[in-house]
Amino acid sequence: MEASPLAPALLSPDELTLVRCRDMLGQLQDWLEQRFQSGDDVTELVCTRSQHMDQLLTGLWARHGLHQQPDLALVAVGGYGRGELHPCSDIDLLILSRHALDEALIERVSDFVTQLWDLRLEVGHSVRSVAECVAQGEQDITVATNLIEARLITGCYHTFAALTQATAPDKFWPSQAFFEAKRQEQELRHRQFRDTSYKLEPDIKNSPGGLRDIQTISWVARRHFGATTLGEMVSHGFLSEAEFAELQDCQTFLWKLRFALHTVTRRPDNRLLFDRQRAVAAALGFAGEGNESIEHMMKRYYQTVRRVAELNELLLQLFDEAILGHIAMDVKSLTPEFRLRGRLIDVVDPELFMREPAAMLRLFYQIAVHGQIAGIYSTTLRELRDARRRLPGFLCERADCRRLFMMLLRHPGSGRLALTLMHRYGILAAYFPQWNKIVGQMQFDMFHAYPVDEHTHRVLKNIARFRDADRRRSHPLCHEISNRLRKPELLLLAGLFHDIAKGRGGDHSTLGADDALAFCLDHDLDRSDARLVAWLVRWHLLMSVTAQRRDIHDPDVIREFATQVRDELRLDFLYCLTVADICATNDGLWNDWKGSLLRELYFATQKALRRGLENPPDLRLRIRENQQQARRLLEHMNSPTEHLKTLWSRLPADYFLRHSPEQIAWHSSHILAHDDPHRPLVQISQQPGRGGSELFIYSPDSPNLFGRVAAALDQKNLNIHDAQIMTSKDGYALDTFIVLEPDGQPVSGDRLNELCSGLSLALNSRTPPVARLRPPSRRHREFHVPTQVHFLDPARSSKRTLMEVIALDTPGLLARIGAVFSRQGLNLHAAKITTIGERVEDFFSLTNSDDRPLTEQECTRLREKLADELNHGGKI
Repeated sequence: MEASPLAPALLSPDELTLVRCRDMLGQLQDWLEQRFQSGDDVTELVCTRSQHMDQLLTGLWARHGLHQQPDLALVAVGGYGRGELHPCSDIDLLILSRHALDEALIERVSDFVTQLWDLRLEVGHSVRSVAECVAQGEQDITVATNLIEARLITGCYHTFAALTQATAPDKFWPSQAFFEAKRQEQELRHRQFRDTSYKLEPDIKNSPGGLRDIQTISWVARRHFGATTLGEMVSHGFLSEAEFAELQDCQTFLWKLRFALHTVTRRPDNRLLFDRQRAVAAALGFAGEGNESIEHMMKRYYQTVRRVAELNELLLQLFDEAILGHIAMDVKSLTPEFRLRGRLIDVVDPELFMREPAAMLRLFYQIAVHGQIAGIYSTTLRELRDARRRLPGFLCERADCRRLFMMLLRHPGSGRLALTLMHRYGILAAYFPQWNKIVGQMQFDMFHAYPVDEHTHRVLKNIARFRDADRRRSHPLCHEISNRLRKPELLLLAGLFHDIAKGRGGDHSTLGADDALAFCLDHDLDRSDARLVAWLVRWHLLMSVTAQRRDIHDPDVIREFATQVRDELRLDFLYCLTVADICATNDGLWNDWKGSLLRELYFATQKALRRGLENPPDLRLRIRENQQQARRLLEHMNSPTEHLKTLWSRLPADYFLRHSPEQIAWHSSHILAHDDPHRPLVQISQQPGRGGSELFIYSPDSPNLFGRVAAALDQKNLNIHDAQIMTSKDGYALDTFIVLEPDGQPVSGDRLNELCSGLSLALNSRTPPVARLRPPSRRHREFHVPTQVHFLDPARSSKRTLMEVIALDTPGLLARIGAVFSRQGLNLHAAKITTIGERVEDFFSLTNSDDRPLTEQECTRLREKLADELNHGGKI
């Protein structure tokens, strides 16, 4: 490694002026970055910065005359105590004394610390006596940990030795208490991250599987064995040479990631946020087109933290046995091959997995069968890891393993824990090559919160839980369907393969369907079942897309969807797979609105299939039925109905097809009671229906009414998810919107009256509301989504033109789109608004000024105007 810049130790204390120190620190920072980019060992670089800091602090300590104080010591704690300083790591210092400091000495210490701040160093410091350190450490495990790994920089050795003696294991935090406290600390930290390493913007230090988990192992080993390095644990028999090498490899990569993050941000921040990932990936040498460099880096990260988490669990179990003496726990036999130690499954013969690879699957089958099993015993986990790594091929290549895998999927307990542990410990990756390819595979967007393997694991968990009684309330239809499926394992197989081909290029649904069909046939499923699984994989997005982006009140849409589905069995499977998939995509994606759309589509399709696709519904009969039910509801509400016939005669027939009797009655009662037909009527449903709050506007029609409403709702921080835009025969707008709060919930009750009044004023004002001008969020700034405008095949809708707009999700987007429609003289009839992470995929039903589908020329002009408006930020 090239020699580092001028060392502070070569200068006298008098030469360590503020300007000179800043210059040296700047040179050191530049040198560290250059050597990192040149590929120097990150461990040496981290240690070099620590050594330079030791020399600088020693000189400054002397410059302030503190070296002349006989009882005073300057001590490094935290990561600095371990001799590890990344480019922007905090410099944690303990100024240690045997006795309380007098005022003059306090002033000198203050001047010393102030100079460190003036150097713009990230300094964390405390000034304590030995007794104060012990008292604080006894109350706080974090302080205790810092004291245990403290290191003398300069000053009185005897004072530091007194601290070391006072914090020895026989006097201060014995290893048993220390281990239990650190384990609890880790569990609490993991819960703060929802016990998952798979975050789009992970904290590489504190997330599960991050650097803190490696440090936890080191702290416990240091306290119990006196081991100052991970390597010493090998001699104590707690790490094999291979495990030590693996842990070192993981730490090195995480250190590189942290080092690069610090050089990019110039801040002591360990969060790998979206707006940093591209630069960090470049600093680490990851390459590729578009977002490939980021996805390659994050894949390596996710694979690394999974390995750390596995080793962390293994070693903490071993520590539990060695430190707390939990070896002779209650042991019960399960089978001749396996036994139960407490709630952990253990293998009887340590050589079993090496000798019989199929025994690995028998282990997980036992976990499925025995609900009391909570995990895998440490020695068995180690043997499982070793056997997995020595496999000559994939387990699915063996007939006995294929038979066992299907036995496992068919067992009702497989989804409780067995599949989770197979995912966690790499057995799914060892079972078949397709899974191995998606481990850690991420997509750089704001929609998919997890890598593909973790997302798929969550889909499988959701499918398995649908059968549980507690899912009767949250997903009642899934619960009902799942418990009547004759072959629920087919749904698990579809979930297993639905995203298996992501990252390969091409249509992942088509590629995955081919893989699923071959897999099912290889596993001796009959051809009919295999084709069903392949169909589900091929069309796993169909129901979600239809419900969220098409007009499911249009009989043609239902008929088209039902024709694709063909029978109720496929409908049942597809509904459950769709719900499981949406719920597993990210934590905030599922809401009651999406649930209501899918249920409406399910029941409408079920009705169409039972009626027969060759028998279309009688639309005139449906209109009469809806009117009759609405009239009865109005009579039950004691609402006057003497003018009802006149009102309904003004409304188009389509109105009675696209609204439920409850909606028709609600609208009619308010219109009949409205005393000024020249002013807009605005009502928001008091009791949310269809999973969202329904906003109804009755008003004399006016240009760009949709854009005005969209702008007004944007000002109220509400999101539009659905719109039905209609006009009465005498020119009144009958517009219905489904609106939600930003968190996906219906509008809160205390806002309803204020919203109605505010919208009425905004729509009645001569000055139209404008969308709020807000800068894009930090996350959104990282994405470029060019506006795309697509027109659906006219044959699919003979009366109206269906248009899809794909664009970056920006404030006021709908208002701007509505303004373009108005300027082009177009009529908007319906809108489906779908936000997918950083982008929107919105559908609109349009006609021209003659109330006919748009001509080819009108489509071309509209595409150009929308692209210009949305790509260049035009104003309304």
